[in-house]
Amino acid sequence: MFKLNRKKSTLFQTSTTEKLFDITNYVLMAFIIVIMLYPFLNVLAISLNDSTDTVRGGIYIFPREFTLENYRVIMEYDSLLIGFRNSVLRTVIGTVLGLFVCSMVAYTLSRQDFQARNVISVIIVLTMFFSGGLVPTYMLMRDLGLINTFAIYILPLLASAWNIIIIRSFMDGLPLALQESAKVDGANDFTIYWKIILPICKPVLATIALFIAVMQWNMWFDTYIYNSANPALTTLQYELMKILQNTTASTGAGIDSVRGSGAEAATRVSPESIRMAITIVTIVPILLVYPFLQRYFVKGMTLGAIK
Repeated sequence: MFKLNRKKSTLFQTSTTEKLFDITNYVLMAFIIVIMLYPFLNVLAISLNDSTDTVRGGIYIFPREFTLENYRVIMEYDSLLIGFRNSVLRTVIGTVLGLFVCSMVAYTLSRQDFQARNVISVIIVLTMFFSGGLVPTYMLMRDLGLINTFAIYILPLLASAWNIIIIRSFMDGLPLALQESAKVDGANDFTIYWKIILPICKPVLATIALFIAVMQWNMWFDTYIYNSANPALTTLQYELMKILQNTTASTGAGIDSVRGSGAEAATRVSPESIRMAITIVTIVPILLVYPFLQRYFVKGMTLGAIK
């Protein structure tokens, strides 16, 4: 008994080389964490610091003169709430419908009994390298009657070649016996897709959902091109971009007012402070989604890379 316990203690004893390896890993991970977190903390500190004090520089992780004035200036814009509502709507609707369309196309292309799967796959891949250009795309949207409509945010982005390829690669690795056994039990193609394939594909679907949600949330150019004449269809990113442009254009006047009156100088905002506050307002909502998809995200990306 004594010999057995001694043998176990020897097995679980950590050697000096292993200890050095663990210490090196901890130091390396801590260094990477600092590199990853520092830019975010620096942006947050500048956004919470007084604008006139920010011009002096030297702000790193903590604000030197704490203020919420930069965020107050942003929130004073009435169109910001409308933009936030439209951005949330386009993100939720675009993600759900985009995921549904991409997964259905990927499932069809993964079926071995679909004769045209290779031809259609090549056509889809070609769209990743060639596009019609901005002017033909605008003319197409105009002829389809999508200008000044909310549908312009959803319909053109429903199918993505990249997302279809990733989902199809995942589905190609599923055993064909699953579909064959479901067929024997009397299930039709849509039942197999909805009740058997989709539940298995949760990791890759969660990953693609995150890709689509981030893309929809950050989009502002389509608002600028197609819906800039309709204030009711504006988006958060587009409004923030306008605020940043207005602040940058008034930099000269801002400097003059800072020099002219001390009371007004205390409430002035600089383009850099507004830019940092806008960055925080933009990324925080989408960052809140990551914890819910992280466990699927890592697995989905790993499987996609292997395929």
